[in-house]
Amino acid sequence: MVTSLSASSPSDPSSSGPVPEVPKAWPFEEAQRVSARLAATGKKEALFETGYGPSGLPHIGTFGEVARTSWVRNAFTELTGLPSRLLAFSDDMDGLRKVPDNVPNKEMLAEFIGRPLTSVPDPFGTHDSFGAHNNARLRSFLDGFGFSYEFASSTEYYRSGRFDVALRRLLEVYDEVTAVILPTLGPERRATYSPFLPLHPETGIVMQVPIEHRDVEAGTIVWRDENGKRFETPVTGGAAKLQWKADWAMRWYALGVDYEMSGKDLIDSVRLSSRICSILGGQPPVTLTYELFLDEHGQKISKSKGNGLSVEEWLRYAPPESLAQYMYNAPQRAKRLYFDVIPRAADEYLAHADKAATQDEAALKTNPSWHIAGRQVPDQRSPLSFAMLLNLASVVNAENADILWGFIRRYCPGATPENQPFLARLADHAVMYYRDFVLPQKNYRDPTETERAALVDLRDVLRAMEPDASETVLQNAVFEVGKRHEFAELRAWFGCLYQVLLGQVEGPRFGNFVAVYGVAETASLIEAALARQNTPTA
Repeated sequence: MVTSLSASSPSDPSSSGPVPEVPKAWPFEEAQRVSARLAATGKKEALFETGYGPSGLPHIGTFGEVARTSWVRNAFTELTGLPSRLLAFSDDMDGLRKVPDNVPNKEMLAEFIGRPLTSVPDPFGTHDSFGAHNNARLRSFLDGFGFSYEFASSTEYYRSGRFDVALRRLLEVYDEVTAVILPTLGPERRATYSPFLPLHPETGIVMQVPIEHRDVEAGTIVWRDENGKRFETPVTGGAAKLQWKADWAMRWYALGVDYEMSGKDLIDSVRLSSRICSILGGQPPVTLTYELFLDEHGQKISKSKGNGLSVEEWLRYAPPESLAQYMYNAPQRAKRLYFDVIPRAADEYLAHADKAATQDEAALKTNPSWHIAGRQVPDQRSPLSFAMLLNLASVVNAENADILWGFIRRYCPGATPENQPFLARLADHAVMYYRDFVLPQKNYRDPTETERAALVDLRDVLRAMEPDASETVLQNAVFEVGKRHEFAELRAWFGCLYQVLLGQVEGPRFGNFVAVYGVAETASLIEAALARQNTPTA
C-alpha cells in the first residue's frame, strides 16, 4: 500500500534564514499559491478539500484527486511549516436520481428515488442507509492507500447546523446568486430555478420547485408541491439543501476552503461557484483544473462505454506506487489510461526511486518518488525493472513467479522474496501481466537473411564469453554484432532481437536481459529461434 502519501510532521515555521527557492515541481508551485493565499488572509492553517458524489463507488479518478491534493498538501508543509487539513467531503444529502445497475434489491431502491442518499435504505443490508454504505466504501478505499484526511458528511453538516449561518447568508443574497446562475440555464429550467431545494416534510424527497416567497428574517422559504400544497420550510437544520453549484460555493465560504482541484469538465462550475462564494462574502479557494483521462484510441473515458481502467485492475498488474507515478505526471495534460501504460509507469517510478537514493535535498524535492513516498527517500525499490521481469516471464513462459527467482538470484545473489519484498511483488505482477496481455499477443517472426547472419554471429559471440560478463560488456557485444551486419540503423537490429527471440515489438536493454537470463541461455534461445526455420544454422 502507498501508506506514505499522508502528510509528515511540519518543520519549525519559526526558523530564521533566507526563504529557499521553490523547487521546480508542480506540487510546490501549487503549494506556493496556497501559501500566498494564507499570507493574504492571515490564516495560520490551510484547509484542502476533495469532494465526492456517493451514489457510486470510488474509482481511479478518486485516487488521482486525493493523491494529487495530498502531494500539494505535503509540499505546502515542506514549504511553510504551517499545519493543514484535508477534508474528504461526501455530498451524501443529494437525492437518489436513479437505481444503479450494480446493486441488489433494485425494486426496493426504486421506491426511494428523489430522497437523500442517507435516507435511502442500504440495498446491501450492511449500513443504516445507502449513503452510509457508500461512504464506508469511500473511507475504506482512502484508508487502504494510507491517505491522511478527515471525512465529512453533507447530511451531518446540514443537520447539525454547521452550515446554518452560511445558508441564511445565501438567503440574504438570493437575488444576486440567482442572477449569476440563471444565464447558464435553459429557458424551462430558468423558469423554476431556485438555489434552495426544500425536503418535502411528508415524503422526504428533495424538491426542485419554484420559491414563492422568502423570509430573510425568519430564515424560511415558501413553496408548493406537485399537488399544490403550500409549505414554509426553514433553510437551516437540514430542512433544505442547495443545488450543487451553490452548495459548492457555500461550502467554500462556510468552511474557509483554501484549495480544491477538479476535472476539466467542471471548469464552468468552478468559475460560477467562485463568483457565488465572492457574493457570499468569502474568498474563493485556489483551484487546479486537471485533464480527464482518454482511452487507448484517444476517446474520453466513459462509464457507460466501459472503456476505462479501474483501480482494482491496475493493482492486479502493478503496485500502487506505479499508479501514483502515473497520476503525478503532468496533471494538466490529457493522458491515455489503458493497460499498456502500466509497465511504463512502474518502471518510471523505479527509475525515480533509484535516482532519489543519490540526490541531495534540493534535487529530491523535484523527484516524483519523493512526493509519492511522503517527503522522503522511497524504500520501495527493485534491482530489476518491471520490463525486465516481463520479458523474463515471456521467455520462460512463466506460470508463476517461482520460476523467475532462479534467474533473479543469479543476477542478485542472496535475493529472496523475504529480503526483497518489493521485487517479489513486482515479479508476481509481471507474471499476471504477461499471462493476460503479453502471451495472447506473442507473435514470433522468422529472421531475414541479414538478420539470420547477425543472430548466428551473436550466438557464437555469446558462446565465447564468460558466464559472468557484465551488462556493459554484453551490451557492447550486441552493438558490435549489429554494426558488423548490413542494418540501415541499429534500431532495426534490436527490433529483430525482440521480434524473433521474444515474439514482441519492444523489449529491454538487451545486454541487461542477457545478464539476467544468462549468457549460455541466451545463446540457446537464439539457437532455438534459428531452428524454427529448419535450415542449417552454421
